[in-house]
Amino acid sequence: MYKTVLITGVSSGLGHGLANFYLQQGSSVYALNRKQPADLLEHNNFHFVSCDLSDETQVQTKVKELLSDVVQLDLVVLNAGILNELKDMRDTPLSEVREVMEINTWANKSIIDALVNNVDSITQIVAISSGAAVSGNRGWNAYSLSKAALNMLIKLYADELPDIHFSALAPGLVDTAMQDYICDLKDDRFYVVERLKSCRGTDSMPGPQEAAVKLDIGFKKVVELPSGEFNDVRKL
Repeated sequence: MYKTVLITGVSSGLGHGLANFYLQQGSSVYALNRKQPADLLEHNNFHFVSCDLSDETQVQTKVKELLSDVVQLDLVVLNAGILNELKDMRDTPLSEVREVMEINTWANKSIIDALVNNVDSITQIVAISSGAAVSGNRGWNAYSLSKAALNMLIKLYADELPDIHFSALAPGLVDTAMQDYICDLKDDRFYVVERLKSCRGTDSMPGPQEAAVKLDIGFKKVVELPSGEFNDVRKL
């Protein structure tokens, strides 16, 4: 069992499912998020600090505040991320690409740096990636770019910090609010959308709580693999 876990993006979706799962397991869960997850705050082992992850200075301050009494983290899950509007790359303003990159990629650099500076020992850091990082499907533009860059960021840190096991892990399909947006799309240019719609409501797209159980198994498997690799939980 992981005794101490830090998770970003816990107000809803996969991050909320993971936080709830580890609290049920008896872990002490530390969380960074802009929005306050009211239901999780009822747990004695849940520790939360509100933070704008796109603000590097704030990340440094808030991580120090959240982990002031923590000397060891068994697991860090870099989960916070955003999906921009699905559209062609040429129709996507550079400002929009920068916004997605800021949250999905560069915020994680700020968090990793802050963790290394404030925690004596970190066993495992997992960045939640996506199959979109390698598929390059039409419409996923900035999201795909951000996840591909995230995979490389994790690989680079793995070489620099050999005492920490790093991995980028695609969680597979998870039924979250992001799927609400995707399944409402009516644009036949983006053929992957139809596949996602067909998976919703089936075992191929579990909810956040069920996905958290599978990811926990995945976290324990990837730590046995070389540090810095990208993997898909469905192929472990």
